[in-house]
Amino acid sequence: MTIAVVDYGSGNLRSAAKAFERAVAETGAGGPVEVTADAERVRRADRIVLPGQGAFADCMRGLAAVPGMVEAIGEAVLRRGVPFFGICVGMQLMASRGLEHGTHDGLGWIPGEVVPLEPADPSLKIPQMGWNDLVLDRPDHPVLAGLPPGAHAYFVHSYRYAVADPGHLLAHVDYGGLVTAVIGRDNMVGAQFHPEKSQSTGLTLIANFLRWRP
Repeated sequence: MTIAVVDYGSGNLRSAAKAFERAVAETGAGGPVEVTADAERVRRADRIVLPGQGAFADCMRGLAAVPGMVEAIGEAVLRRGVPFFGICVGMQLMASRGLEHGTHDGLGWIPGEVVPLEPADPSLKIPQMGWNDLVLDRPDHPVLAGLPPGAHAYFVHSYRYAVADPGHLLAHVDYGGLVTAVIGRDNMVGAQFHPEKSQSTGLTLIANFLRWRP
């Protein structure tokens, strides 16, 4: 099983790849992890991981700038059902649109908008930076298997994913209001937090993704 970590100049690629390599080594699930900007390699992969950090529009432009990459990911994920994992802004790119520095179209895979994080408690800082406790909305989802209620995850973000369909919300956190933490539908999942920085929670999530047969 090949695992493609999509390289589109977003940064944070090696740390994400290392987390997947560690999960492969510890669980025996999965196979080679490859960081690649080659659309054909991504198209042929058995698992696709899209990391991301920075602004929504910059990441979307960066992804679109890699020759054939948006088309390759779309064909693999939407047509062939290849399991897909979006991390942080990589998750947000699945939205219909992002409202950071203007309105920008996303991939449109899971309906919703990426909107400013506006906690009801004015003492809470933006960006949200640090650990928070997950509330599992869909604890039966295979990618959340084995996570205890209140599992800790590490966040760094200023915008949140407002899903249009509550059924796509797998987990959330409270940060002066509900903040989407994990989303999913069909063969796609995404995490707003950084699994590679979230210790046992992150490794469990990654291992579950590698074993997942949607």
